[in-house]
Amino acid sequence: MAKDIENPCIAVCQLSGDLCVSCGRTKDDIRKWKRMKRPEKMAAVQRASTRLKSLQKKNS
Repeated sequence: MAKDIENPCIAVCQLSGDLCVSCGRTKDDIRKWKRMKRPEKMAAVQRASTRLKSLQKKNS
């Protein structure tokens, strides 16, 4: 069995609109996380990472 994708949540939830600025996931991604299959989780983590990098550039 393939290794499960680790949840990117860091338990510092800070929502700004539809986005958690702590982990980079959308409310929809957060809600659906437990039901997502491995490829969906991988894609959600990649999108979250991209969002966080974008937020960091804006705040620099």
